[in-house]
Amino acid sequence: MAIQHLTLDSFKEKVYDFEASKEWKFKGENPCIIDFYADWCGPCKMIAPVLEELSEEYHCNLDIYKVDTEAEQKLASMFGIRSIPSILFVPKNDKPQMSMGALPKETFRQLIKEALGLEEPCK
Repeated sequence: MAIQHLTLDSFKEKVYDFEASKEWKFKGENPCIIDFYADWCGPCKMIAPVLEELSEEYHCNLDIYKVDTEAEQKLASMFGIRSIPSILFVPKNDKPQMSMGALPKETFRQLIKEALGLEEPCK
């Protein structure tokens, strides 16, 4: 599945409706990674192809989203985004974890395994 760009409305529909509930309640079918980025950000551009590759490898059990922090300032402020890229790892039944900076592909794989509980890419 291709990476999807989230707006405030689609975030509330697919990830978490923070206006309806103060307690975290993930709405997705699969765990997800959310990349908070900006078009002008060099490190954001560096991890974009890595996220594309991961979206292909884990297409059956992981959703990858992008949030443009310039266009979606309410979402960025809700998560306290102060530096980009900021990557939110959202497991299906646990609290999300934030990671900052451009991560190498192997670190993404390790976090997918540890934070999201996904052992292997899709066959």
